[in-house]
Amino acid sequence: MPYRYLEDIATADVAFEATGASREEMFASAADALMGVMVEDLATIRPRENVEISLENQELDLLLFAFLQEFVFHKDARQLLLRVNTLTVVDEGAAFTLRATLGGEAIEPERHPMAVDVKAVTLHRFAVEKRDGTWYATVILDI
Repeated sequence: MPYRYLEDIATADVAFEATGASREEMFASAADALMGVMVEDLATIRPRENVEISLENQELDLLLFAFLQEFVFHKDARQLLLRVNTLTVVDEGAAFTLRATLGGEAIEPERHPMAVDVKAVTLHRFAVEKRDGTWYATVILDI
């Protein structure tokens, strides 16, 4: 599993660490960890609808933050559960650019048993770093 949930980090929230051999793998792992908090079984999310997103930020960690917030936004505003289909992160010198296609479908309670409602991604202890060739993200979610 490219992510793990962390104990003893935030008492009223959910924390996780996502990893990947590349920035893209780490971003996709973080997205799955976020959705895994909300939906009991990620495999129940079928790619019936595509959502294209394009984001830019000077900081990689803030790019990941904005990316994860997209999942919360679409869940709240459009009742969509999404997973990453394709994802690229490009370092353009002055900024990082993310382009992704997310696939998913509307929430159907009988098919998508919901676990916890994530209100937001927080900046508390939010971190992105590369250690020994592996990318790591530490994220705390407000539930």
